[in-house]
Amino acid sequence: MSRFETIPSVAQGLGDVGYVADEGIAGVVFLADRLEKPVLVEGPAGTGKTQLAKSVAELTGSRLIRLQCYEGLDESKALYEWNYRKQLLRIQAEQVAEAGGAAAGTDWHALEADIFSEQFLLTRPLLEAIRADEPVVLLVDEVDRVELETEALLLEVLSEYQVSIPELGTVRATQVPMVFLTSNNTRELSEALKRRCLYLHLDYPTLEREREIVRAKVPDITGELADQVARIVRSLRSLELRKAPSVSETLDWARTLVVLGVESIDAAGARDTLHVLLKYQSDIERAARELLAAHA
Repeated sequence: MSRFETIPSVAQGLGDVGYVADEGIAGVVFLADRLEKPVLVEGPAGTGKTQLAKSVAELTGSRLIRLQCYEGLDESKALYEWNYRKQLLRIQAEQVAEAGGAAAGTDWHALEADIFSEQFLLTRPLLEAIRADEPVVLLVDEVDRVELETEALLLEVLSEYQVSIPELGTVRATQVPMVFLTSNNTRELSEALKRRCLYLHLDYPTLEREREIVRAKVPDITGELADQVARIVRSLRSLELRKAPSVSETLDWARTLVVLGVESIDAAGARDTLHVLLKYQSDIERAARELLAAHA
């Protein structure tokens, strides 16, 4: 059953849960639902990629299952693993029972079937999303951080919505989860992975959209201050900085100004709180110089 009726309803619904989506974002989410395809969301850090998946989960009333990717992530942490300690205890208990005469002999085929049964299986996020009975949004966050070998584990899940477990067989999804994969472009993803996904690039928002985001996320801010914040941040992103301010840092700055009781701010006044926006001293110094020059 489709979760969304129209593309405008997606944009409206996301707006209702605090995510300001343009037509492009809403369109990809709509198609992902109708076509039952994952969405690969790429772009700079802090542009709302992870929040999009969270907001879709909130909008649809779905359970959010998150796989946070990192270098060294393997099958045992992404898909499943067996509870080896519990299996060993079961084997030892069988041996003790046999030694005490409680059993005529160990049936190893029966024992193997027992220790590789459901009660010894430890599910990880990918398998958990496939096995879920309730509506699920699966977030595979920062997929570009894993190696190509681990990336290959995703292919069966993303193309067939199933997981193969040699000891148990193939586990297929009873309902297709919505899947979002995020990437900060730290490395090029494989063609096989990209081919299975709809693609969405989230760049820094336009001035108008960032102003809307600030108004939505910082309800106590005035329209004038929200506009000034968006304009100053946009000007800072045009500089050659080590790290441009993200949308989340824009919101932190807007909240800071509201807490400080600031009702209006200009380039000169922004210098005193640049440490909230920028995370490198060289960037703060460069931005301060540029803002001073603009104010002169």
